[in-house]
Amino acid sequence: MLLYLAEYLTQYVSAFNVFGYITMRAIMGALTALLISLLFGPAMIRRLHGRQIGQTVRDNGPEAHLMKAGTPTMGGALILVAILSSTLLWSDLDNPYVWVVAGVTVAFGAIGFVDDYRKLILRDPAGLSAKAKLFWQSLAALGAAVVLYQLADQPYQTALLVPYLKDVSLQLGGLFIPFAFFVIVGTSNAVNLTDGLDGLAIMPAVLVAGALGVFGYAAGNAIYSNYLGIPFIPGAGEMLVFCASLAGAGLGFLWFNTYPAQVFMGDIGALALGAAIGTVAVIVRQELVLAIMGGLFVIETLSVIIQVASYRLTGRRVFRMAPLHHHYELKGWAEPKVIVRFWIITVILVLVGLSSLKIR
Repeated sequence: MLLYLAEYLTQYVSAFNVFGYITMRAIMGALTALLISLLFGPAMIRRLHGRQIGQTVRDNGPEAHLMKAGTPTMGGALILVAILSSTLLWSDLDNPYVWVVAGVTVAFGAIGFVDDYRKLILRDPAGLSAKAKLFWQSLAALGAAVVLYQLADQPYQTALLVPYLKDVSLQLGGLFIPFAFFVIVGTSNAVNLTDGLDGLAIMPAVLVAGALGVFGYAAGNAIYSNYLGIPFIPGAGEMLVFCASLAGAGLGFLWFNTYPAQVFMGDIGALALGAAIGTVAVIVRQELVLAIMGGLFVIETLSVIIQVASYRLTGRRVFRMAPLHHHYELKGWAEPKVIVRFWIITVILVLVGLSSLKIR
Protein backbone atom coordinates (compact mmCIF):
# COMPACT_ATOMS: atom_id res chain seq x y z
CA MET A 1 0.00 0.00 0.00
CA LEU A 2 2.71 2.47 1.01
CA LEU A 3 4.79 1.28 -1.94
CA TYR A 4 2.30 2.88 -4.30
CA LEU A 5 2.32 6.10 -2.30
CA ALA A 6 6.12 6.16 -2.37
CA GLU A 7 6.14 5.60 -6.13
CA TYR A 8 3.78 8.55 -6.56
CA LEU A 9 5.81 10.82 -4.29
CA THR A 10 9.05 9.91 -6.08
CA GLN A 11 8.16 12.31 -8.87
CA TYR A 12 8.38 15.13 -6.34
CA VAL A 13 11.07 13.85 -3.95
CA SER A 14 13.58 11.34 -5.33
CA ALA A 15 14.42 10.12 -1.81
CA PHE A 16 11.20 8.08 -1.82
CA ASN A 17 12.91 5.77 -4.33
CA VAL A 18 14.42 3.98 -1.35
CA PHE A 19 11.06 2.35 -0.61
CA GLY A 20 11.21 0.59 -3.95
CA TYR A 21 13.89 -1.70 -2.53
CA ILE A 22 12.62 -4.91 -0.99
CA THR A 23 15.27 -4.79 1.73
CA MET A 24 14.13 -1.35 2.88
CA ARG A 25 10.50 -2.39 2.92
CA ALA A 26 11.44 -5.52 4.87
CA ILE A 27 13.16 -3.40 7.52
CA MET A 28 10.15 -1.10 7.73
CA GLY A 29 7.83 -4.10 7.85
CA ALA A 30 9.71 -5.62 10.77
CA LEU A 31 9.75 -2.32 12.68
CA THR A 32 6.08 -1.66 12.00
CA ALA A 33 5.00 -5.10 13.18
CA LEU A 34 7.25 -4.81 16.24
CA LEU A 35 5.76 -1.44 17.20
CA ILE A 36 2.19 -2.69 16.71
CA SER A 37 2.88 -5.64 19.02
CA LEU A 38 4.56 -3.51 21.68
CA LEU A 39 2.00 -0.70 21.60
CA PHE A 40 -1.16 -2.78 21.59
CA GLY A 41 0.10 -5.70 23.69
CA PRO A 42 -0.68 -4.24 27.14
CA ALA A 43 -4.23 -3.23 26.13
CA MET A 44 -4.87 -6.69 24.68
CA ILE A 45 -3.63 -8.39 27.85
CA ARG A 46 -5.89 -6.19 29.99
CA ARG A 47 -8.84 -6.97 27.75
CA LEU A 48 -8.21 -10.71 27.91
CA HIS A 49 -7.87 -10.45 31.69
CA GLY A 50 -11.13 -8.54 31.90
CA ARG A 51 -12.96 -11.17 29.88
CA GLN A 52 -11.30 -13.93 31.94
CA ILE A 53 -9.96 -15.65 28.83
CA GLY A 54 -7.28 -17.62 30.63
CA GLN A 55 -5.20 -20.72 30.12
CA THR A 56 -6.47 -24.05 31.40
CA VAL A 57 -3.85 -26.51 32.64
CA ARG A 58 -4.22 -30.27 32.38
CA ASP A 59 -4.05 -32.17 35.67
CA ASN A 60 -1.47 -34.68 34.41
CA GLY A 61 1.00 -32.03 33.31
CA PRO A 62 4.10 -30.82 35.17
CA GLU A 63 3.18 -29.40 38.58
CA ALA A 64 5.06 -26.18 37.85
CA HIS A 65 2.47 -25.40 35.17
CA LEU A 66 -0.37 -25.11 37.67
CA MET A 67 0.65 -21.52 38.32
CA LYS A 68 -0.01 -20.76 34.65
CA ALA A 69 -3.74 -21.34 35.07
CA GLY A 70 -5.66 -18.19 34.24
CA THR A 71 -2.86 -16.57 32.21
CA PRO A 72 -4.50 -14.71 29.28
CA THR A 73 -4.58 -16.74 26.08
CA MET A 74 -5.46 -16.06 22.44
CA GLY A 75 -2.66 -13.48 22.31
CA GLY A 76 -1.84 -14.84 18.88
CA ALA A 77 -4.49 -12.46 17.58
CA LEU A 78 -2.05 -9.64 18.28
CA ILE A 79 0.64 -11.39 16.22
CA LEU A 80 -1.70 -11.84 13.28
CA VAL A 81 -2.88 -8.23 13.35
CA ALA A 82 0.73 -7.03 13.43
CA ILE A 83 1.85 -9.35 10.62
CA LEU A 84 -1.06 -8.64 8.31
CA SER A 85 -1.12 -4.89 8.92
CA SER A 86 2.60 -4.58 8.27
CA THR A 87 2.44 -6.85 5.22
CA LEU A 88 -0.40 -4.87 3.67
CA LEU A 89 1.41 -1.60 4.34
CA TRP A 90 4.82 -2.52 2.96
CA SER A 91 4.37 -5.34 0.45
CA ASP A 92 3.76 -5.15 -3.28
CA LEU A 93 0.05 -5.97 -3.30
CA ASP A 94 0.17 -6.89 -6.99
CA ASN A 95 2.24 -9.93 -6.02
CA PRO A 96 0.04 -13.08 -5.84
CA TYR A 97 2.37 -14.81 -3.37
CA VAL A 98 1.64 -12.09 -0.82
CA TRP A 99 -2.07 -12.85 -1.00
CA VAL A 100 -1.56 -16.61 -0.86
CA VAL A 101 0.53 -16.52 2.32
CA ALA A 102 -1.71 -13.86 3.88
CA GLY A 103 -4.79 -15.94 3.05
CA VAL A 104 -3.29 -19.07 4.59
CA THR A 105 -2.34 -17.11 7.72
CA VAL A 106 -5.88 -15.77 8.11
CA ALA A 107 -7.51 -19.15 7.41
CA PHE A 108 -5.42 -21.09 9.91
CA GLY A 109 -5.76 -18.26 12.41
CA ALA A 110 -9.54 -18.51 12.07
CA ILE A 111 -9.39 -22.26 12.72
CA GLY A 112 -7.29 -21.65 15.82
CA PHE A 113 -9.66 -18.90 16.95
CA VAL A 114 -12.68 -21.23 16.81
CA ASP A 115 -10.77 -23.88 18.76
CA ASP A 116 -9.64 -21.38 21.41
CA TYR A 117 -13.09 -19.77 21.58
CA ARG A 118 -14.77 -23.07 22.30
CA LYS A 119 -12.22 -24.05 24.91
CA LEU A 120 -11.82 -20.75 26.72
CA ILE A 121 -15.08 -18.89 26.29
CA LEU A 122 -17.66 -21.65 25.80
CA ARG A 123 -15.74 -23.79 28.32
CA ASP A 124 -15.82 -26.83 26.05
CA PRO A 125 -12.66 -28.83 26.92
CA ALA A 126 -12.75 -30.62 23.56
CA GLY A 127 -12.70 -27.39 21.58
CA LEU A 128 -12.88 -27.94 17.85
CA SER A 129 -12.85 -31.68 17.20
CA ALA A 130 -9.72 -33.16 15.67
CA LYS A 131 -11.67 -34.22 12.57
CA ALA A 132 -13.19 -30.78 12.09
CA LYS A 133 -9.85 -29.09 12.65
CA LEU A 134 -8.11 -31.33 10.11
CA PHE A 135 -10.94 -30.84 7.60
CA TRP A 136 -10.70 -27.05 7.65
CA GLN A 137 -6.91 -27.12 7.70
CA SER A 138 -6.95 -29.44 4.69
CA LEU A 139 -9.38 -27.20 2.83
CA ALA A 140 -7.20 -24.12 3.37
CA ALA A 141 -3.93 -25.91 2.61
CA LEU A 142 -5.26 -27.58 -0.54
CA GLY A 143 -6.59 -24.27 -1.78
CA ALA A 144 -3.17 -22.67 -1.32
CA ALA A 145 -1.40 -25.65 -2.92
CA VAL A 146 -3.62 -25.53 -6.01
CA VAL A 147 -3.08 -21.78 -6.44
CA LEU A 148 0.69 -22.14 -6.08
CA TYR A 149 0.70 -24.97 -8.60
CA GLN A 150 -1.18 -22.80 -11.07
CA LEU A 151 1.23 -19.92 -10.51
CA ALA A 152 4.22 -22.10 -11.41
CA ASP A 153 5.08 -21.57 -15.07
CA GLN A 154 8.36 -23.50 -15.15
CA PRO A 155 8.98 -27.18 -14.23
CA TYR A 156 11.66 -26.28 -11.68
CA GLN A 157 9.10 -24.23 -9.76
CA THR A 158 7.35 -27.45 -8.76
CA ALA A 159 10.49 -29.51 -8.14
CA LEU A 160 11.72 -30.69 -4.76
CA LEU A 161 15.16 -29.16 -4.32
CA VAL A 162 17.73 -31.30 -2.50
CA PRO A 163 19.93 -29.03 -0.35
CA TYR A 164 23.75 -29.21 -0.40
CA LEU A 165 23.72 -31.02 -3.76
CA LYS A 166 24.17 -29.05 -6.98
CA ASP A 167 21.50 -29.46 -9.65
CA VAL A 168 19.82 -32.31 -7.76
CA SER A 169 16.05 -32.10 -7.58
CA LEU A 170 12.98 -34.28 -7.91
CA GLN A 171 10.30 -33.14 -10.32
CA LEU A 172 6.99 -33.47 -8.49
CA GLY A 173 4.57 -32.52 -11.24
CA GLY A 174 1.02 -33.02 -10.00
CA LEU A 175 2.37 -34.45 -6.73
CA PHE A 176 3.32 -30.88 -5.86
CA ILE A 177 -0.23 -30.30 -4.59
CA PRO A 178 -0.36 -33.10 -1.97
CA PHE A 179 3.25 -32.41 -1.03
CA ALA A 180 2.57 -28.70 -0.46
CA PHE A 181 -0.55 -29.65 1.51
CA PHE A 182 1.51 -31.91 3.76
CA VAL A 183 4.15 -29.23 4.38
CA ILE A 184 1.61 -26.53 5.28
CA VAL A 185 -0.59 -28.68 7.53
CA GLY A 186 2.37 -30.50 9.06
CA THR A 187 4.27 -27.32 9.91
CA SER A 188 1.14 -25.72 11.36
CA ASN A 189 0.51 -28.58 13.76
CA ALA A 190 4.21 -28.99 14.57
CA VAL A 191 4.45 -25.39 15.76
CA ASN A 192 1.25 -25.86 17.73
CA LEU A 193 2.70 -28.89 19.52
CA THR A 194 5.87 -26.96 20.35
CA ASP A 195 3.92 -24.10 21.90
CA GLY A 196 3.94 -25.49 25.44
CA LEU A 197 6.38 -23.29 27.36
CA ASP A 198 6.78 -19.54 27.70
CA GLY A 199 8.34 -18.26 24.49
CA LEU A 200 9.39 -21.73 23.34
CA ALA A 201 7.62 -21.67 19.97
CA ILE A 202 7.68 -17.99 19.06
CA MET A 203 11.46 -17.50 19.00
CA PRO A 204 12.17 -20.50 16.72
CA ALA A 205 9.32 -19.31 14.49
CA VAL A 206 10.99 -15.89 14.27
CA LEU A 207 14.38 -17.42 13.47
CA VAL A 208 13.08 -19.82 10.84
CA ALA A 209 10.91 -17.17 9.21
CA GLY A 210 13.83 -14.77 9.07
CA ALA A 211 16.00 -17.36 7.36
CA LEU A 212 13.24 -18.26 4.88
CA GLY A 213 13.00 -14.56 4.08
CA VAL A 214 16.65 -14.67 3.03
CA PHE A 215 15.90 -17.63 0.76
CA GLY A 216 12.92 -15.76 -0.67
CA TYR A 217 15.01 -12.68 -1.41
CA ALA A 218 17.65 -14.78 -3.17
CA ALA A 219 15.11 -16.85 -5.11
CA GLY A 220 13.33 -13.73 -6.32
CA ASN A 221 16.49 -12.19 -7.75
CA ALA A 222 17.66 -13.64 -11.07
CA ILE A 223 21.31 -12.76 -10.46
CA TYR A 224 21.49 -14.10 -6.89
CA SER A 225 19.52 -17.26 -7.67
CA ASN A 226 21.75 -18.06 -10.63
CA TYR A 227 24.90 -17.46 -8.60
CA LEU A 228 23.68 -19.56 -5.67
CA GLY A 229 22.26 -22.33 -7.84
CA ILE A 230 18.70 -22.14 -6.55
CA PRO A 231 15.47 -21.92 -8.61
CA PHE A 232 14.53 -18.43 -9.78
CA ILE A 233 10.99 -17.73 -8.56
CA PRO A 234 9.80 -14.37 -9.92
CA GLY A 235 8.03 -12.47 -7.15
CA ALA A 236 9.38 -14.63 -4.32
CA GLY A 237 11.46 -11.70 -3.08
CA GLU A 238 8.33 -10.22 -1.48
CA MET A 239 8.43 -13.09 1.00
CA LEU A 240 11.27 -11.22 2.67
CA VAL A 241 8.82 -8.44 3.58
CA PHE A 242 6.29 -10.95 4.92
CA CYS A 243 8.89 -12.90 6.89
CA ALA A 244 10.36 -9.69 8.31
CA SER A 245 6.88 -8.65 9.42
CA LEU A 246 6.40 -12.05 11.05
CA ALA A 247 9.75 -11.72 12.80
CA GLY A 248 8.95 -8.23 14.06
CA ALA A 249 5.51 -9.24 15.28
CA GLY A 250 6.98 -12.33 16.96
CA LEU A 251 9.67 -10.38 18.78
CA GLY A 252 7.08 -7.87 19.96
CA PHE A 253 4.90 -10.68 21.25
CA LEU A 254 7.90 -12.31 22.93
CA TRP A 255 8.23 -9.17 25.07
CA PHE A 256 5.04 -10.28 26.84
CA ASN A 257 5.37 -14.03 26.28
CA THR A 258 8.85 -14.47 27.76
CA TYR A 259 9.11 -16.36 31.07
CA PRO A 260 7.04 -15.85 33.16
CA ALA A 261 4.53 -15.23 30.41
CA GLN A 262 1.94 -12.48 30.67
CA VAL A 263 0.04 -13.94 27.73
CA PHE A 264 -0.01 -17.08 25.57
CA MET A 265 -0.57 -17.14 21.82
CA GLY A 266 -3.05 -20.03 21.81
CA ASP A 267 -4.00 -22.03 18.74
CA ILE A 268 -4.96 -18.85 16.90
CA GLY A 269 -1.29 -17.89 16.84
CA ALA A 270 0.49 -21.23 16.71
CA LEU A 271 -1.56 -22.75 13.88
CA ALA A 272 -1.34 -19.58 11.81
CA LEU A 273 2.41 -19.08 12.29
CA GLY A 274 3.19 -22.68 11.39
CA ALA A 275 1.01 -22.57 8.28
CA ALA A 276 2.56 -19.27 7.20
CA ILE A 277 6.08 -20.62 7.58
CA GLY A 278 5.18 -23.80 5.70
CA THR A 279 3.61 -21.79 2.87
CA VAL A 280 6.67 -19.55 2.51
CA ALA A 281 8.90 -22.65 2.37
CA VAL A 282 6.76 -24.04 -0.45
CA ILE A 283 6.85 -20.75 -2.36
CA VAL A 284 10.64 -20.46 -2.19
CA ARG A 285 11.08 -24.22 -2.85
CA GLN A 286 12.96 -24.93 0.38
CA GLU A 287 10.80 -27.54 2.08
CA LEU A 288 13.71 -29.81 3.00
CA VAL A 289 15.69 -26.87 4.35
CA LEU A 290 12.61 -26.00 6.44
CA ALA A 291 12.78 -29.49 7.95
CA ILE A 292 16.39 -28.75 8.94
CA MET A 293 15.93 -25.22 10.26
CA GLY A 294 12.66 -26.14 11.93
CA GLY A 295 14.22 -29.28 13.38
CA LEU A 296 12.89 -28.38 16.82
CA PHE A 297 9.33 -28.53 15.51
CA VAL A 298 10.10 -31.85 13.81
CA ILE A 299 11.59 -33.38 16.96
CA GLU A 300 8.72 -32.20 19.14
CA THR A 301 6.23 -33.75 16.72
CA LEU A 302 8.16 -37.01 16.44
CA SER A 303 8.30 -37.28 20.24
CA VAL A 304 4.48 -37.25 20.34
CA ILE A 305 4.20 -39.79 17.53
CA ILE A 306 6.76 -42.10 19.16
CA GLN A 307 5.12 -41.77 22.56
CA VAL A 308 1.64 -42.59 21.28
CA ALA A 309 2.83 -45.46 19.07
CA SER A 310 4.94 -47.01 21.83
CA TYR A 311 2.15 -46.82 24.39
CA ARG A 312 -0.42 -48.34 22.06
CA LEU A 313 1.88 -51.13 20.87
CA THR A 314 3.75 -52.01 24.06
CA GLY A 315 1.95 -50.21 26.87
CA ARG A 316 5.18 -48.36 27.71
CA ARG A 317 6.17 -44.74 27.35
CA VAL A 318 9.48 -43.75 25.76
CA PHE A 319 9.44 -40.28 27.33
CA ARG A 320 8.31 -39.19 30.75
CA MET A 321 5.87 -36.93 28.95
CA ALA A 322 5.40 -35.71 25.39
CA PRO A 323 6.00 -33.34 23.67
CA LEU A 324 9.73 -33.48 24.36
CA HIS A 325 9.98 -30.22 26.32
CA HIS A 326 7.81 -31.73 29.07
CA HIS A 327 10.15 -34.73 29.24
CA TYR A 328 13.06 -32.49 30.19
CA GLU A 329 10.93 -30.57 32.67
CA LEU A 330 10.11 -33.81 34.46
CA LYS A 331 13.81 -34.69 34.43
CA GLY A 332 14.37 -31.62 36.59
CA TRP A 333 15.32 -28.93 34.08
CA ALA A 334 13.94 -25.53 34.99
CA GLU A 335 11.54 -24.15 32.41
CA PRO A 336 13.82 -21.25 31.36
CA LYS A 337 16.69 -23.71 30.85
CA VAL A 338 14.58 -25.88 28.54
CA ILE A 339 13.45 -22.83 26.57
CA VAL A 340 16.86 -21.23 26.10
CA ARG A 341 18.58 -24.51 25.22
CA PHE A 342 15.92 -25.28 22.62
CA TRP A 343 16.42 -21.77 21.23
CA ILE A 344 20.17 -22.40 20.97
CA ILE A 345 19.51 -25.63 19.10
CA THR A 346 17.27 -23.73 16.70
CA VAL A 347 19.95 -21.09 16.07
CA ILE A 348 22.39 -23.87 15.16
CA LEU A 349 19.88 -25.57 12.87
CA VAL A 350 19.00 -22.30 11.14
CA LEU A 351 22.69 -21.64 10.47
CA VAL A 352 23.06 -25.16 9.08
CA GLY A 353 20.07 -24.55 6.81
CA LEU A 354 21.41 -21.19 5.63
CA SER A 355 24.72 -22.81 4.77
CA SER A 356 22.94 -24.72 2.02
CA LEU A 357 22.91 -21.48 0.03
CA LYS A 358 26.66 -21.86 -0.53
CA ILE A 359 27.37 -25.55 -0.03
CA ARG A 360 26.39 -27.21 -3.29
